[in-house]
Amino acid sequence: MSDDAQAGSQGLTHLDAQGHAHMVDVSEKAITRREAVAEAFITIAPDVLALIASGETPKGDVLATARIAGIMGAKRTSDLIPLCHPLPLSSVKVTLDIQKSGIAISARARTTGQTGIEMEALTAVSVAALTLYDMCKALDRGMVIGDIRLAHKSGGRSGVYDRPADA
Repeated sequence: MSDDAQAGSQGLTHLDAQGHAHMVDVSEKAITRREAVAEAFITIAPDVLALIASGETPKGDVLATARIAGIMGAKRTSDLIPLCHPLPLSSVKVTLDIQKSGIAISARARTTGQTGIEMEALTAVSVAALTLYDMCKALDRGMVIGDIRLAHKSGGRSGVYDRPADA
């Protein structure tokens, strides 16, 4: 068996037996309630954080804009990630929490379907972070987007995943 075919048989489901990328056929999978929570963090200068908290940035309420952008990003995930299935989203909630060194971003996405929703939650936090950067770059070009990760997922054949607290 070729390395690519062997990789495909070991769970890399976006590869066919020849090692070519393809969209996974989920038509035989059970429809289940699925949920994912993703997180990200954007480090921002303290003076800019104060402007964001007060709503006094030159571009207005950047938190509201980032929240909406995150939701829109989740809705467009299959347009951005080539092999993702378009999913009917039941709910997307984006939370932005101002902290001492930046903003913690969380997104909870839900659907009832045949494939996971992790990418939608991850896309939501990524787009929200990018929107914060875009709206505040004139004030702080040194912002750093990081710690993008899956915190929780449930539903489907693989069951529940919760990121360990120390990871």
